[in-house]
Amino acid sequence: MTEGNFVDYVKIHVTSGKGGQGSAHLRREKYIPKGGPDGGDGGRGGHIILRANENMWTLYHLKHKRHYRSDHGGAGSKSTSTGADGADVYIDVPLGTVVKDTETMNVMFEILEHGEEYIIARGGKGGRGNNHFKSPTNQTPRYAQPGMEGEEANITLEMKVLADVGLVGFPNAGKSTLLSVITAAKPKIANYEFTTLKPNLGIVEYRDHKTFVMADIPGIIEGAAEGKGLGHYFLRHIERNSTLLFLIPADADDIKKQYEILLDELRRYNPELLDKERLIAISKSDMLDEELKTEMKAELDKEFKGIPYLFFSSVAQQGLMELKDTLWKMLNDTSVR
Repeated sequence: MTEGNFVDYVKIHVTSGKGGQGSAHLRREKYIPKGGPDGGDGGRGGHIILRANENMWTLYHLKHKRHYRSDHGGAGSKSTSTGADGADVYIDVPLGTVVKDTETMNVMFEILEHGEEYIIARGGKGGRGNNHFKSPTNQTPRYAQPGMEGEEANITLEMKVLADVGLVGFPNAGKSTLLSVITAAKPKIANYEFTTLKPNLGIVEYRDHKTFVMADIPGIIEGAAEGKGLGHYFLRHIERNSTLLFLIPADADDIKKQYEILLDELRRYNPELLDKERLIAISKSDMLDEELKTEMKAELDKEFKGIPYLFFSSVAQQGLMELKDTLWKMLNDTSVR
């Protein structure tokens, strides 16, 4: 999937079908000239239904079609025959999709399991036929109910990436390079900030044919929690990750300060993000000799008390298996808890 095909935010307009008209038919046969009312009910209008599909990774298929309308219900007919229901319209969306009312931006529901179905616009009920209105004092009612109108709504769909590990770091920290090395993903890589403008997903192959999913979330900048840059657009994708991998380059001016800024942005966006498992990975460590690395470890042991960290280099293929082992253990422990 190319970056341009990754769409994680769309607005759609939906209109369900109107219910069918009830029938006011009176039974008339050769030997039954006054058979009484036998009008059937109208069919219900078609629903607009959102359906979860685990095989989808993006909302791209909704990008060029923003209006959805279902069929009206059929009219009732003689012999108390009910009209046909309007055909339902199904809109498939990927797991991790949050559905909001566009007018209020209130969350209606979230789609998390394959096959889940939610009616977002209910079809109108069909009108009742005159058969329902007969009584001892009115044995031949000549009226029936019209069908009820369908529903109309403006819906916003936001996708939050579902991944086991989310890469968190400043722009140009080496996230895309790491993903390209340990997965089959082919993210755009270049030596400038904001190379990545959309999340990239990759499947990490582990020992004994085991796998886990890693997401390269576009780089965070200071003020992202307030919406600076593409703040909320990026940060919402971190909410679904089980483990957060903080990537800080070895040539950073102050590793601890970078970590604290990243942590603060997450805290201001959603304090619950701090409850997730965290691992600090010092990227581009092939630039360090053993003596400098030893000095840095001694310093980091003091600054990152109780927070696991490790050194690795994507380019030099150093420390990658240790990184995979640590992440697998953290994910496994998390699932057990």
